Amino acid sequence: MNPLAMKGRTILVTGASSGIGRETAILLSELEANVVIAGRNRERLEQTRDRMQGSTHRIEAFDLNEAAAIPGWIKKIAHDTGPLSGLVHCAGIHKAVPLRVISPPGIEDVMRANVTSAIMLVSGFRQKGCSLRGGSVVLVSSVAGLAGQPAIGTYSASKAALIGFAKSAAMELAPDGLRVNCVAPGFVQTEMAGEFRGKLTAEQYDAIARMHPLGLGHPLDIAQAIAFLLADTGRWITGTTLIVDGGYTAR
Repeated sequence: MNPLAMKGRTILVTGASSGIGRETAILLSELEANVVIAGRNRERLEQTRDRMQGSTHRIEAFDLNEAAAIPGWIKKIAHDTGPLSGLVHCAGIHKAVPLRVISPPGIEDVMRANVTSAIMLVSGFRQKGCSLRGGSVVLVSSVAGLAGQPAIGTYSASKAALIGFAKSAAMELAPDGLRVNCVAPGFVQTEMAGEFRGKLTAEQYDAIARMHPLGLGHPLDIAQAIAFLLADTGRWITGTTLIVDGGYTAR
């Protein structure tokens, strides 16, 4: 018996067009879940679906920046698929902006993409008929929300906000039998990380790599931690943050 098996469960994964979100969707399909994969680009979502096992998965092209529409969107999904057993929020943006050039619009962009969307997704998930008792929410935070680095103050603030929100939401939703947790990855080799790497010198990138005693991570490392929190293996875990960082925060 596989303790991570999720046969018959329907799980919504945002940011499923690349990186951690894509790898999570693929892994959940291998664990026999029915996966609703969401992102802005339908073509890239179709590429994700082509790599998934099974034929019961659903594509949802949706822009999470339309925050007010999120609860209604989730209600529609649940109407079509039945109540959800899980929600994984992988979508987000990363911006490296020094304080000397930071601007309110830039701050608002990051907060809307990384925090507002998460809050509205959880609000939608908890609606009557949208989730099953025993359901699990996993929000992808970051070690940047736990340890400081120059020039990523807004990003760090947004990821720290997810950790605080998860604790509060976990307490509020526990009576409904819903769990809310975060994972906090270190530097994972994704497309978004590749864009960030392009802004660094070779010396700066090597310095980041050395901060991870076990080396840099891969999307599957994070997907496996997410699956653990979604499955029955995580049934007694809520309001916590699972750090998956190759030893970054152990320094």
